[in-house]
Amino acid sequence: MFGLDNSLTILLLFCLLAAAAFEFINGFHDTANAVATVIYTNSLKPWVAVIWSGVWNAIGVFAGGIAVAMGITNLLPTEILLDTNIYHNVALILSLLITAIAWNLGTWYYGIPCSSSHTLIGSIIGIGIAFSLMATSPGTYVNWGKATEIGLSLLFSPLIGFSIAILLMYILRQVIKNRSIFKEPTTNAPPPFGIRLILLLTCTGVSFSHGSNDGQKGVGLVMLILIAIVPGYFTLDTSKSSLDIKENVSEVNYIMTKINAEELNIDERFEYLKSMNLLVDFEKHLEGNKPLFDYKNQDKMILRKDLILLSRSTKILLSSKNVNLSILNKAKLKKAMESLKSTTEFAPGWVILMISVSLGLGTMIGWKRIVTTIGEKIGKQHLTYAQGASAEIVAASTIGFSTWLGLPVSTTHVLSSGIAGSMVASKGIKNLQSKTIKTIALAWLLTLPVCIVVSGGLFLMLRWLL
Repeated sequence: MFGLDNSLTILLLFCLLAAAAFEFINGFHDTANAVATVIYTNSLKPWVAVIWSGVWNAIGVFAGGIAVAMGITNLLPTEILLDTNIYHNVALILSLLITAIAWNLGTWYYGIPCSSSHTLIGSIIGIGIAFSLMATSPGTYVNWGKATEIGLSLLFSPLIGFSIAILLMYILRQVIKNRSIFKEPTTNAPPPFGIRLILLLTCTGVSFSHGSNDGQKGVGLVMLILIAIVPGYFTLDTSKSSLDIKENVSEVNYIMTKINAEELNIDERFEYLKSMNLLVDFEKHLEGNKPLFDYKNQDKMILRKDLILLSRSTKILLSSKNVNLSILNKAKLKKAMESLKSTTEFAPGWVILMISVSLGLGTMIGWKRIVTTIGEKIGKQHLTYAQGASAEIVAASTIGFSTWLGLPVSTTHVLSSGIAGSMVASKGIKNLQSKTIKTIALAWLLTLPVCIVVSGGLFLMLRWLL
């Protein structure tokens, strides 16, 4: 398989199965985010709700693109993923998978809503830090810029969910005259048709947005595995034409020469000069019309690294007001860079299908523990129709917007904070169950540092053993 010997083929298959298991666990860990409201308002029977949610989660993986997935893969520099010793790469992947799966399973067992995003990203950062401790050459082995961007997304999204849920509940109270929507369900009978339809739509929206965001994290994890273990096939999209790439590089080079470096500030000038050097290096390693598949792994690594760094530098330059390019040239530069980025930012269809099926199936089981926490233990009252709808509208829109920006967010924390906000909007802060809120907050605070330490320690141990 992919030219590997039997032992490495078995290790690759094991890692891929473990990645599918992570996404499967992510599915039943996060099912409650979508189905808690429709179950607790009697809008859908539990088995109907989880199957419906599972289907829309799977659809969301296909529709979400791969921007979030690439954010995950770009957290680690290429040189870590392309260690010359393949068993060191296996140690990296196993450390990542063991940490992420163990923390997710542990929090699920105790019924604690926990972020799979925090878990995965913390594990990746831990490996990068551990690698930097043993590296023989100086350098940054975590993309701290991307890590900060993701960290801010994970930090602010729950606060946004909490605030907007309060605001939305206030608006609903002012606009909707039928007060029954603000009451707790009193029987096992379903709500009126209109309310039921709204809750079904919000459940569908959260399920779809969860798949489009969280599903991409699984895609990114699989791509990390493939780049680390079989780099010859997945470092670059080998279906791309070398001539097309060379044409785009020439276009970028031509437009960049039109920039007056004297008008840039010090930081921008540094990025400009770095871009020009990267373009020279990139063109030096392109070999005419030679298929990318036939390039040596080392050359593929250099091309990938150059493209990622070039993408970051041109993004900074395009956002600067000091860059003296016409609107047309800026558009051309952006288009050429998007085409070049697709050489490194890709995922085969079978990877997306595998994650889609894993997430969808996982969504259909194991949901009850977290549903109970979300539906009964965040607030002191039974979830009302308005609270359920408000929390899910906030969750679906926040997650969808984050996916559009290419940022991973925690579906768990966004929805949990949305429910908390809707409870506060009803009867004030006293309407929250402090014990549950403290437990969720503690898990939220501990996930990153625990996963960083555990994954880093495992990586050092497994690398030594392997």
